[in-house]
Amino acid sequence: MSLNRFSSLDRFSRYRLLDQATPVQKLANLHRLLPETAAVNIFVKRDDLMSLGGGGNKLRKLEFLIGAALAEGADTLVTVGGLQSNHARLTAAAAAKAGLHCEIVLGRLVPRTNEEYALGGNVLLNDIFGARVEIAPDGAAPIVRARERVAELIAAGRKPYLIPTGGSTAVGSLGYVAGAEELLLQGEALGVQFDGIVVPNGSSATHAGLAAGLVHAGKSAALVQAYSTLAEAATAQATTLTLVRETLALLGDQAVVADADILMDGSQRGPAYGVATEAMREALLALARTEGILLDPVYSGKAFAGMLAAIRAGRYQSGANILFVMTGGTPALYAYRDALQPA
Repeated sequence: MSLNRFSSLDRFSRYRLLDQATPVQKLANLHRLLPETAAVNIFVKRDDLMSLGGGGNKLRKLEFLIGAALAEGADTLVTVGGLQSNHARLTAAAAAKAGLHCEIVLGRLVPRTNEEYALGGNVLLNDIFGARVEIAPDGAAPIVRARERVAELIAAGRKPYLIPTGGSTAVGSLGYVAGAEELLLQGEALGVQFDGIVVPNGSSATHAGLAAGLVHAGKSAALVQAYSTLAEAATAQATTLTLVRETLALLGDQAVVADADILMDGSQRGPAYGVATEAMREALLALARTEGILLDPVYSGKAFAGMLAAIRAGRYQSGANILFVMTGGTPALYAYRDALQPA
C-alpha cells in the first residue's frame, strides 16, 4: 500500500475541522440478528463522532472547501440543501468556527409537512449556529436562488463562496481521499484488511472521495459498495464516476477507473429521497437495540439496511471484514419521530 502518495493532499488549502481520527469499532452484538451462516465481521467507521456541529461526513469535505474559500479571501459561505440538510447544518457550524458568515437556501425536497420536520432537527440547529436561512419558493431549485444571492452579496461588497449540494465537488471529495487514507491506516493498526466498505450515496462526493482515495493508494474503487439514497442508482453511479475521475485528475493521478468499478445499489432508496422505508426502520432499530448506536433515517439507515440484506443473502464470504462508514445525520431522527415509532 503506497500511502505516501497522500502527500499530494498537502498542496491543497485545508481548514482543519476534525480533532482526530474517528474511531473504527467492531459490532460485537449485531450478529445475534443474522443467520449463523452469515459469519462475517462488521466494523463501523464512526464519522458521526466528530466534535464540531454534531458530527458527520460533510466536515471532511468542508475542510477543503473552507480552505479553498479562505484562500480566495471569502468572507461568506453560501450553500443549499433540503429542509433537513445535514450539510447545511455543518456548513453553518464550520463557518462559525472559521469566523465566516453563512447563508443557506433550503428547498422542500421531501414530502413531509409536520411541524417537527419543518422546524426541528437541523432546521433548528442552523439558527442556533447563526446562519441566515431562506426557503426557496416551491418549485424553484435552491441552487438558482443561491446564485442570485451570491450576486446580491457581491454587489453589496461581500466576498461569497458558493458550495453546491452536499459540498460535492472534486475539491470537496478530497475530504474522503484523506478519509480513505485514515481508514486504511486504522485497518493496518487493527491487523484487519477490509474486504468491503459500505457507504450511503447522497450527493456522491463521500463515495467518490473514498473510491479515488483507494485508487490513489493502489487499491480498487470496487472495494466500496454504495447504496443510493438521493438519486436513482444509474444517475448516482454516473455522477460518482465523474467525481472520481475529476478528483483523481485534481490529485494529478492518471489511474483509470472503469464504470464497473463504481458499485451502486438502488434497492434501498424507497419511493423517493427522504421517504422512510420499513427496511430502514428495521435496520435502525436493530443497531440501536444491539449496539446502542444511532443511524439516521435518510442516509445511513437505508445503506445499513442494504448491507444487512446483502449479508443475509450470502453476498460476502464467510470471515469477510466489512466496514460500514457511519456518515452522521442523527439530528434528523427528531424530524422523523412519526415514521420511526410504531403506530
